[in-house]
Amino acid sequence: GVVKGDISEMEKVFLANSFMPHGLGHCLGLDCHDVGGYPPGEDRSTEPGLSSLRCGRDLMEGMVITVEPGLYFNPYCIDQALKDDAKKVFLNEDRLREFQNVGGVRIEDDVVITSDGCKVLNNVPREMEDVERVLAGADWDAPLREYHN
Repeated sequence: GVVKGDISEMEKVFLANSFMPHGLGHCLGLDCHDVGGYPPGEDRSTEPGLSSLRCGRDLMEGMVITVEPGLYFNPYCIDQALKDDAKKVFLNEDRLREFQNVGGVRIEDDVVITSDGCKVLNNVPREMEDVERVLAGADWDAPLREYHN
């Protein structure tokens, strides 16, 4: 793997930011990155791992947001992590270099908040086997996903 060691120790040094230097999603509306991610008077955190979040508010029924976790092999971010003794101990540099040309991958969903959960508005394959089947020409007919409290 590209990382090794105890996950809770990796969290303490914000190692995940080296591979996902953006937030987990944002509000959608008239603009792609719509305003309203924070209530009036509330500022973004300056803490590593939270400073890139574009939405830090209670979600309300009818809001539409993105959910977009990703994994990126950004040369600048990786180089910075390798220069940081607290992070370097968790990294397999040779393996990281193998993936540097990949760039990254992100699975993004657009969801509408409902009274008891959310409804996913897009419908794409998510499991590796499904993605490979669709890329080979198979039809994709899975139902839309909904999640309820």
